[in-house]
Amino acid sequence: MSEIARGGGPAGALLPHLISRAAGAHEGSPALTAGDRTLSYAELGRAVSGFAAGLSAMGLCRGDRVAVYLDKRIEAVVAMFGAAAAGAAFVPVNPLLRPAQVDHILGDCQVRCLVTSAERLATLGGEPGMAGVERAVLVGDAGGGAGGGLGAEILAWEELAERGEVAPEPAGIDADMAAIFYTSGSTGRPKGVVLSHRNLLAGAHSVVEYLGNGPEDRILSILPLSFDAGFSQLTTGFAAGAEVVLTEYLLPRDVVRLCAKHRITGLTGVPPLWVQLAEQDWPAGATEHLRYFANTGGRMPRTTLEALRAIFPAAAPYLMYGLTEAFRSTYLDPAEVDRRPDSIGKAIPNAEVLVMREDGTRCEPGEPGELVHRGALVSLGYWNAPEATARRFRPAPGRDESIQVPEIAVWSGDLVVEDEEGFLSFVGRGDEMIKTSGYRVSPTEVEEAVYDTGLARDVVALGLADERLGQRIALALAPADPDAFAEDSLLAELRRRLPAYMLPRHVEVMTALPRSPNGKLDRTAIRDRLRAA
Repeated sequence: MSEIARGGGPAGALLPHLISRAAGAHEGSPALTAGDRTLSYAELGRAVSGFAAGLSAMGLCRGDRVAVYLDKRIEAVVAMFGAAAAGAAFVPVNPLLRPAQVDHILGDCQVRCLVTSAERLATLGGEPGMAGVERAVLVGDAGGGAGGGLGAEILAWEELAERGEVAPEPAGIDADMAAIFYTSGSTGRPKGVVLSHRNLLAGAHSVVEYLGNGPEDRILSILPLSFDAGFSQLTTGFAAGAEVVLTEYLLPRDVVRLCAKHRITGLTGVPPLWVQLAEQDWPAGATEHLRYFANTGGRMPRTTLEALRAIFPAAAPYLMYGLTEAFRSTYLDPAEVDRRPDSIGKAIPNAEVLVMREDGTRCEPGEPGELVHRGALVSLGYWNAPEATARRFRPAPGRDESIQVPEIAVWSGDLVVEDEEGFLSFVGRGDEMIKTSGYRVSPTEVEEAVYDTGLARDVVALGLADERLGQRIALALAPADPDAFAEDSLLAELRRRLPAYMLPRHVEVMTALPRSPNGKLDRTAIRDRLRAA
């Protein structure tokens, strides 16, 4: 028996138990749909067990890394949950990444097994990160034999399951590493956030609790599975026994079509996507079943929120905040949206969120401070990055000194304000605050003022070095109507909304703003563009 087949946590303690428990209660119910193909919970459970058996037979050890570099399809989900069932850790790789970026991930966490396609594998042939990959499992291809000079054994997807005679029970305990999610930062290469089974399960059950998900829900998965919020659509759906519909849409209108086709009840997106969806024509058949829509990955412009509420009058809006290092942190109760549309709400169930000063003391209501997250969702740190981990993962404040073992919290680097009733509002990234003319300016506040003019489709505000001002405020902007846009009109509108020190000194107009592979606006690329300009 290989090492990864030993042991096993208590019932329901490991990530794959989400599927096996749902199969026990909803055996024939649809679990996962991609295109015209649907697996029931029983079928999905068997597929996950077969993949785990194949990995076990190959001799992967507990904690080994299995990278999944595929488009959004059923095999990608089976590979991730199957790797976790075998005691390995899965590493979801965004299919939009370039070979050099993929190579960094493969090399950084020493991936032993890569699940991909022949076409994607061919692009990685000359990359040094492939040197440690012992096997590549190809989806949709014949496979077999040596890796064509890659040094890896090549297997077809169907061959892997045939190698394992008996599917092992899910291996390990809930504190074990289950996944590594790579997240981009403001500087340097992406860092791998290590998540345990406990992290992923706690996040799933917490989100299900406040969204009220159940077996009757049909969730449209439109975010990348390599993005924590995207993967959360899987764990949330499986925890509730709901159906998850996978899609890699090409155009926003594809989302409209799929909502109608699958009678979608739950939809989660990021602000740039919501801006596009708010501009679409939504027939009644695409909106009548929607029970909620949720935002993450940044503050949604108020004008966009108002437009979406008009499109989905029967759907509850959930404004959420999360960070990969803690998976999910806050949400705003839909009943509070009219009173405080700019708030990110309060801590999710089974988490505590604190607002702290630099000296480690609690902020008073109305005083900006760093958001600190403590609880079961706090991840295991960054992979192979002790200095970065030490900066972000530090002892939780307020710990009773009689408790000798320290509790680690995530110090997010994000600035927030808590009001008298405990509701939080996002101010900005601590490292993105603009210091100009002696003032500290939130880029989010400037961006919101620009959105309020109705002249911008997307906008990012940044501070650029300036000898006289310290920093000058610059905008990168994609106009709502490129043919009618005039910079003078924008500045005139902003003078009505902002004090002089918050006015931009430079406006860079772009057809479209660069985005990260997760769909967020790529502030690093935009900063480079503005500096060059």
